[in-house]
Amino acid sequence: MSTSDNAYQELARIFSTRNNRILEIEILPPTLGPLLQEDCSVGITKKYLVQAFVTARRIFFGNLRLSPECETLCATAQDENESSAQGASDKNLEDLLASTEIILLFDCEHLTACNWRRRRLDDLKRHHDLSPSDPKPLIQALETELTLMTTYLCSPLHRHTKSPTLWQHRIWLLKGLLQVRGAQVIAMRPQMACSTSQRTQSGQRYLEQESAINLLRSELDIVFRAGELHPRNYYAFSYMRQVHSILSDTMEIPETRAVLSESIIDSTLKWCLAHPSDISGWTYILHLLEAVTEGKLRLDTVNKVVRYALDVGWEGESLWTFIDLAAKAFDVEDMVSNTLQRTAATRFTTTIELSDGSTRAAVVSEPSWKSWLTMARAYWTNHNEVV
Repeated sequence: MSTSDNAYQELARIFSTRNNRILEIEILPPTLGPLLQEDCSVGITKKYLVQAFVTARRIFFGNLRLSPECETLCATAQDENESSAQGASDKNLEDLLASTEIILLFDCEHLTACNWRRRRLDDLKRHHDLSPSDPKPLIQALETELTLMTTYLCSPLHRHTKSPTLWQHRIWLLKGLLQVRGAQVIAMRPQMACSTSQRTQSGQRYLEQESAINLLRSELDIVFRAGELHPRNYYAFSYMRQVHSILSDTMEIPETRAVLSESIIDSTLKWCLAHPSDISGWTYILHLLEAVTEGKLRLDTVNKVVRYALDVGWEGESLWTFIDLAAKAFDVEDMVSNTLQRTAATRFTTTIELSDGSTRAAVVSEPSWKSWLTMARAYWTNHNEVV
């Protein structure tokens, strides 16, 4: 067996035995390779991964040509050869699953491999629609694919954490899982008479909201991890916006959007303050605050950011841009001004240089992020003088 085949077999074994566990895969330097595994931690050298990819690509396109034929055989065989046709189809499916997992590990933007995996799940969904009595196989397949995406998106790999293909595939999976589980819940729910108490309905709504909040928080943890591995991860936080919207639409309760936003404001703010230079996080929390109906929560959140910036002496553009946008959007400019030791009546000024080399003060009607930062610098100077 060639080195390329060995590399493929070893990686295929790791993927096939993960049992829905989330792996953490990283590229090793050549001196430590070619492949190491300890529980859920996997390390592989770039050369060994390339060798595995070469074999995976050959197997994938070789079996892809046979796949429709095997599916037809599997669907129509009714005689004594049925078991052998089923065996051939199962082997073909295993090869396609293993090869696409390795292909996506090497090239996260390989659309052919990703689309094949999606088409396979689409076939399962169509089968479920025809006979919805047992949704377990479809749910299990969707959950397995979700954990595979989590493995890719949360591993310290070069491109995977910011892959538009993987994030779009994940949102597609989540939609499918919610549709199946939603249908299952409705089917299992007992028929309610018109005299059902309001308390029962409220309790059902509460449980549904709690379930949505838990799902939102678990997806947010994945996005935070991806954001730490790849700063300014716009694809990850755009994914969270889609998750938020899908859950709000699924609940069909007017206040759900605000409730979901309020449930993750604190954790999102904590992450943003730990990564103050990441503009993608700041724009996301701004998006959450827009959905919040409680004005005090907006005020407190912006105030915490201002106080943090003053306490640590932060001058980065991303944080002060958030303060500027939030102050204007939520009408809290007076609070920001007062926190920066200015009165609400203060007119912001900046110094400009004239053509003759002299300078003069110019009035700025609406403060930009630089104007807020200028005020903060004056605050720091005055504070240091007092101390």
